Amino acid sequence: MDSISILILIFGILLVFAGLIGLILPILPGPALIFTGLVLAAWAEDFVHVGSMTIAILAALAILAHAVDFIAGAFGAKKFGASRWASIGALVGAVVGVFFGFIGILTGPFIGAFLGEFMVKNRIQPAARAGIGSWLGVVLGTATKVALGFVMIGIFIVVRYF
Repeated sequence: MDSISILILIFGILLVFAGLIGLILPILPGPALIFTGLVLAAWAEDFVHVGSMTIAILAALAILAHAVDFIAGAFGAKKFGASRWASIGALVGAVVGVFFGFIGILTGPFIGAFLGEFMVKNRIQPAARAGIGSWLGVVLGTATKVALGFVMIGIFIVVRYF
């Protein structure tokens, strides 16, 4: 492996690690970073071990992970009777929560959905229900996104080394 290939491989590995962080933090596009890093790692070896079919499967999984992440939060909010404002609040809460560490990541969507719904209905019970639904959706979406991210890495490792 020449020095350019080694640099590409190192950059690919760094992107995969950034993607792993992005699976939890809503500010980073985790699945896209993992996919890009894995493609770079395959490219560093001239796609000898990891071919176009594997790359296509990884791309499909990355797209699925992003889609599930968006759909899950909205589904959780709607399942618990939340308004559109609660969904918007959950998204804003998730982003703002990043700045408050792990606790903010966990509580941000709930607080955002609660406030969004409270602004519309001006009642605590529906706002709390919307907050719980949004929070559950975000948690389940994140768990699914994390699982799909690790499946992507697992597929790459199996194809590459076995």
